Amino acid sequence: GTVLLAKTNMDEFAMGSSSETSHFGPVKNPWNLRYVPGGSSGGSAAAVAARLVPGATGTDTGGSIRQPAALSGICGLKPTYGICSRYGLVAFASSLDQAGPFGQTAHDVALLLNAMAGHDPRDSTSLDRPTEDYTRLLTQDRGAKPLAGLTIGLPREYFGDGIDADVATALAAALAEFRALGARTIEVALPNARLAVPVYYVIAPAEASSNLSRFDGVRYGHRAATYADLTDMYRKSRAEGFGAEVKRRILVGT
Repeated sequence: GTVLLAKTNMDEFAMGSSSETSHFGPVKNPWNLRYVPGGSSGGSAAAVAARLVPGATGTDTGGSIRQPAALSGICGLKPTYGICSRYGLVAFASSLDQAGPFGQTAHDVALLLNAMAGHDPRDSTSLDRPTEDYTRLLTQDRGAKPLAGLTIGLPREYFGDGIDADVATALAAALAEFRALGARTIEVALPNARLAVPVYYVIAPAEASSNLSRFDGVRYGHRAATYADLTDMYRKSRAEGFGAEVKRRILVGT
């Protein structure tokens, strides 16, 4: 029953972290037009941040909901893989892609997730499990210490060299607020976190190379207007149809 207002802009094939690699031109951060909103679902984040819509959907492969939500000052969530159907998404990296919500608040995100979550027989990776109300812990009156009993793990690997001073300050303030509301914070170790980016850059481009092979000018996508033979049509269609960032990732994956 939702009224869909528009399509939002994004990095081409969800490949990018800035929403600057769209066929339609870059997305601007509504708080400061000289800044990027993050990517790849930057158009959705910008629309929510600019109060054009109360909520929006995006997709997250390696941060493409969470990062633009952070850069645009709103809430975003990558649900556990399989919670939301991937049916209808253009596949980038199938084992990582997941649809998810953007909203002004955690409550907005929970309401959207209630609508989006559920088993879909058209998606072989969709989880078939009982539904739950993601707002249930947000609407209870839990007194002055609503986070009592919650333990938040802080990976020491995420607090090392390279963290921006403004980010560290904002994070410290948020953690102080969580503690004041009753949460407990502990330091934890994720010794393999340093391998996350190398592993991502094996899995994601390899799957992208495979998934995007279908855009050959015959079955999907752009077809070149002039060509000499079938092989030439493949080459020209893919050369014309894919942007520079997508070509880079296909080549890395191949």
